[in-house]
Amino acid sequence: MDQVSYFSGKTALITGGASGIGAALACRLAALGAQVIIADIQRDLATQVVSQIQESGGRTSFVHLDVRNFDQFFQVISEISPLDFLFNNAGIGVGGYFSDHNLEDWKAAIDINLFGVIHGLQCGFQAMKRQGSGHIINTASMAALVPSPAMAAYSASKSAVVAISKAIRPEAESCGVRVSVLCPGAVSTPILQGGGVSGRMPTPIPLQQQAEMFEPLGPISADAFAEKALFQIAKNKEIIVVPAKLKLLWWLERLFPSLLCRLSFKQMEKILQPLGLK
Repeated sequence: MDQVSYFSGKTALITGGASGIGAALACRLAALGAQVIIADIQRDLATQVVSQIQESGGRTSFVHLDVRNFDQFFQVISEISPLDFLFNNAGIGVGGYFSDHNLEDWKAAIDINLFGVIHGLQCGFQAMKRQGSGHIINTASMAALVPSPAMAAYSASKSAVVAISKAIRPEAESCGVRVSVLCPGAVSTPILQGGGVSGRMPTPIPLQQQAEMFEPLGPISADAFAEKALFQIAKNKEIIVVPAKLKLLWWLERLFPSLLCRLSFKQMEKILQPLGLK
């Protein structure tokens, strides 16, 4: 099915829709004719995205939502009918040496990246099951398929998102509901820079060195990611890797477990040791 036929006239809720991948998905979906509800804690940024979409003739609105709050999530979902698409996209990055992580770093990653998705699933799946249709799209990461030594907490939380998505897909299909999981590679979004709303950086890695660490993955724009991802979503793909060339890393990980992780660690050491970060 083509994208216009699949998304036009439908209603989509996007968590973390105020910036990065979420904002790009919102703009692309609106351009395809969907009514987009942007859910985020960043009101000012969300307002800018809403204005951009409306100026282009799209239909959109904003709702304040902290995905860590189940009751708030439930209230938002209960006011949307029908809910055709739920993008469980809100997430943060947590990066650096494991020895620099503390329990708060782990809690932040799990509360937002994992429980944020669980809360959405608990509310969204029941709503879609009742209506007999819908598509849930959970955002994980390539770090879930190919864990990185610099992202232990992040990789763990995103790996769980992949596992949950795969586990519930057959049950959802029996109810007329689809489930897909996005596994982005490096995408040029605020999350790559850590800190603030977009994440935590337990190891104080300067932005230049962060860019060098992600450079081998060939970061793509959020707009390019959204276009490619929505094409695969319309085809009801289960695990969606964008850009597709990174599937090679996934295959290598399965053939040679831990090899890529060791190589990544050596590359990280090469970049960070001259800064006294080790």
